[in-house]
Amino acid sequence: MAAASKGKDQALAQSHIPVAEGEEPWTEAELAEVREQLADDVAGFLKKYSAAQAGLAQLLTEGADMTGRDPADVGSSNFERDQEMSLAANAREMFEQSELALKLFDEGNYGVCEVCGKPIGKARLQAFPRATMCVSCKQRLERRS
Repeated sequence: MAAASKGKDQALAQSHIPVAEGEEPWTEAELAEVREQLADDVAGFLKKYSAAQAGLAQLLTEGADMTGRDPADVGSSNFERDQEMSLAANAREMFEQSELALKLFDEGNYGVCEVCGKPIGKARLQAFPRATMCVSCKQRLERRS
């Protein structure tokens, strides 16, 4: 009984996902596709993050003893470590974005800009399901950076 209630609650929450002015309301098929994409992204980015963490741990373990090594080898090791750190940070950020979007979707708060509170827009969410800002707010943020 609880599972049926949860499914009904999710369907009700999903039917209230806002759209931008002039856009058609979400269909059940579109909602299912976006949710599946978000769930796949969460799983995929978690796997990438775990792999990057493992690669970084291996590089840190191998590079712990730098005595007697050629400076070029040390530089190469440092470059590889920095690359792995960057990959791990990027994968973690994508995982967290996907996880947040999936949570918002399941709670019925998906599709609302976290800055201005207006609908993000169906087209934007279909292209980039992890979006938490409308195009206008995202552009303003990027101009400030």
